[in-house]
Amino acid sequence: MVVMARLSRPERPDLVFEEEDLPYEEEIMRNQFSVKCWLRYIEFKQGAPKPRLNQLYERALKLLPCSYKLWYRYLKARRAQVKHRCVTDPAYEDVNNCHERAFVFMHKMPRLWLDYCQFLMDQGRVTHTRRTFDRALRALPITQHSRIWPLYLRFLRSHPLPETAVRGYRRFLKLSPESAEEYIEYLKSSDRLDEAAQRLATVVNDERFVSKAGKSNYQLWHELCDLISQNPDKVQSLNVDAIIRGGLTRFTDQLGKLWCSLADYYIRSGHFEKARDVYEEAIRTVMTVRDFTQVFDSYAQFEESMIAAKMETASELGREEEDDVDLELRLARFEQLISRRPLLLNSVLLRQNPHHVHEWHKRVALHQGRPREIINTYTEAVQTVDPFKATGKPHTLWVAFAKFYEDNGQLDDARVILEKATKVNFKQVDDLASVWCQCGELELRHENYDEALRLLRKATALPARRAEYFDGSEPVQNRVYKSLKVWSMLADLEESLGTFQSTKAVYDRILDLRIATPQIVINYAMFLEEHKYFEESFKAYERGISLFKWPNVSDIWSTYLTKFIARYGGRKLERARDLFEQALDGCPPKYAKTLYLLYAQLEEEWGLARHAMAVYERATRAVEPAQQYDMFNIYIKRAAEIYGVTHTRGIYQKAIEVLSDEHAREMCLRFADMECKLGEIDRARAIYSFCSQICDPRTTGAFWQTWKDFEVRHGNEDTIKEMLRIRRSVQATYNTQVNFMASQMLKVSGSATGTVSDLAPGQSGMDDMKLLEQRAEQLAAEAERDQPLRAQSKILFVRSDASREELAELAQQVNPEEIQLGPGWASGDSVPAAVFGSLKED
Repeated sequence: MVVMARLSRPERPDLVFEEEDLPYEEEIMRNQFSVKCWLRYIEFKQGAPKPRLNQLYERALKLLPCSYKLWYRYLKARRAQVKHRCVTDPAYEDVNNCHERAFVFMHKMPRLWLDYCQFLMDQGRVTHTRRTFDRALRALPITQHSRIWPLYLRFLRSHPLPETAVRGYRRFLKLSPESAEEYIEYLKSSDRLDEAAQRLATVVNDERFVSKAGKSNYQLWHELCDLISQNPDKVQSLNVDAIIRGGLTRFTDQLGKLWCSLADYYIRSGHFEKARDVYEEAIRTVMTVRDFTQVFDSYAQFEESMIAAKMETASELGREEEDDVDLELRLARFEQLISRRPLLLNSVLLRQNPHHVHEWHKRVALHQGRPREIINTYTEAVQTVDPFKATGKPHTLWVAFAKFYEDNGQLDDARVILEKATKVNFKQVDDLASVWCQCGELELRHENYDEALRLLRKATALPARRAEYFDGSEPVQNRVYKSLKVWSMLADLEESLGTFQSTKAVYDRILDLRIATPQIVINYAMFLEEHKYFEESFKAYERGISLFKWPNVSDIWSTYLTKFIARYGGRKLERARDLFEQALDGCPPKYAKTLYLLYAQLEEEWGLARHAMAVYERATRAVEPAQQYDMFNIYIKRAAEIYGVTHTRGIYQKAIEVLSDEHAREMCLRFADMECKLGEIDRARAIYSFCSQICDPRTTGAFWQTWKDFEVRHGNEDTIKEMLRIRRSVQATYNTQVNFMASQMLKVSGSATGTVSDLAPGQSGMDDMKLLEQRAEQLAAEAERDQPLRAQSKILFVRSDASREELAELAQQVNPEEIQLGPGWASGDSVPAAVFGSLKED
């Protein structure tokens, strides 16, 4: 049963409470100014009817009007009570009034202002909401405004009231100028582009501005250019041309886009001729191919669109004569633009590097068929290109310029051009030398031989101030007299057109200046030889030899010695020998073989055989190791032809000592074969025995087969057994070499470049040694299988202390290995079959 009671307080005759409320009421009567007591009471009454709960909040707030907790909970509860009601319900007005009463005490609390403003936004009361936001901004300190403005701006954007929103944004930017991008985006969305452009221009010019979106200054500038160029009818307060041209000087790496933006502005404004002027200015000033490509493509697209628009207009309104002329003019302008593209691109490259010689030549080629433009281009090129900064050969411009006049029959102008070129301070002496050579060739092409000689003699004349060829501090005109190119051409002309004395003087002058090459020396000597001045030619060789060292002097020596032998043969043998000794003194092994062979040939034909053999013997020591084998072969062949085969034994022995194992093995086989042919079987066997020490049976099977064939033909069973014994001994020797065994094992396993540990990955130390031992045992077993079967009978040996009777008994025993000659052996007709033992089949 619910007990209802009415307080006897005269000030609240309407106050009603239940029996469960008595403890809370008594606690409040004791502590009526305690917020905690009121909150506990309110928490207990959460399930009570809304008027009773509101009445409890009102009682608490009457005693505690400055409690933020009570007001916050009370207002939140009041808003929740009308949440699902229509916004026209009078209860909303009661809740609004409640908020207004709260702000009498809580006007410094931004959370309450935000909740109230959001509540008003939900009601759709625009003016009241705006004024409430303004009251909140006026009531709160400036430090709290940043909490109000986001909701305020969202409210302004949510209604189509651009003027109100703009005024609000302007106020907001005074507090937060870094949020200008948000305002600019709103202005774009509301189609207020003029103010957006102004704000964006202000942002771009502010060096301290930092974009919240992370945009760079160039990106903002590019947005501004797009905005003002694409909306010329809406942006009236800015000088678009000045802004974009300012960007051209500021952002030099994005000239193409900025030029296109400026032209697009004039196109959208309807100033087509002005846009064409902008395009022309752009393609004449851009510095990179990328920018040029952007501008040219945009320019070509503009011309195409103009032609298409004109054709469409003419087809709709009917074709008239003026329209035809205008259309033809536009088509001609477009065709001219397309044809100018290579030339315009070349201009871009030359603006990048005006000293690029190859690009100037390409520019001349683009003007093919237009002489005036070619002359102007050449003139501009030779005036622009700095020889010290040039990329390429700058003298080729002067030469090509003169050749152009020459091809057109203006020789005097060509000579003037080349004469001016000889006065240019080139970077390299070779450039000036090439110009002088071209002067001479020009005269030669037109058969002015005397003039050509005069020009080249002038070029090679000693200057007033001499300088070294590589002295960069001196002008090239003072150094060209040491240019071998000019002297070579002058020598050729003197040989063809001058006298013997003048030609000789030129060659002597080249040698005196010490600028000759081995080929020049040889040419000089050949020239003297042609005129029968043989000793003079030999002197020329001598002078050339004194100028050069090995290996440059190799050709001179070879030619000199060949010519000398051909001239004198054996008449001046001692002099020839001195020349050869002089040539071989200090000769590198690489070039010694030819000289030694020539020297030996001289001795064979005109000298003594023993001298020739001495030369061959010296050659075997002087040549490179790779050539020693060939040299020994020649030595042996010549010794056999001169002295006979027996004289080559010492040479073979020396070759076997000196050569590598591979070549020594070949020499041994040849040596043994020679001894066999001479019938010296014991010598041949000794050679095979000696060579066997460097022949591993596992890798040199051919040698052992050759020795075996030799023993089959010339030996007996004892010699074959000796050969097999030597083979086992050699094989055992190689088996004890750990490195060799490891390499053989690796070769077997297919890993020629690995190590011993590669045979058993993951093992090392004693495992490797175990593998080697196993392999050695395997090889020993294979060698054991190769041995011939031992004789079944027991071989008896005679003791040194045996008695006479024992010796007689042993003599009576049959020797199983005794060769039975048979009755026919006395006649000497043939060798008995028993000599071959078991090697020859019956």
